[in-house]
Amino acid sequence: MATREEFTPTEGITMFSTTWCGYCRNLKGQLDRAGIPYTEVNIEEVEGTAELVAAVNGGNQTVPTVIFPDGTSATNPSLAEVSARLSA
Repeated sequence: MATREEFTPTEGITMFSTTWCGYCRNLKGQLDRAGIPYTEVNIEEVEGTAELVAAVNGGNQTVPTVIFPDGTSATNPSLAEVSARLSA
């Protein structure tokens, strides 16, 4: 299984997603418009990341799951939440 430390970004955020997730597409568009840098990781393509997302989310592979530079995470966060946590 991948570890959270492997995906803790030094700039911006890491967003775990899938290709079919509408919430992921929505958040990506909002982040792009806001100019917030992110690294996207597709949990269906990168080995061990689905398990990492499940571990963060009480056993559920819920996306989008975001890991912030401080190592904390959020599940399906709003743009306002991402912005606020990056500003803190």
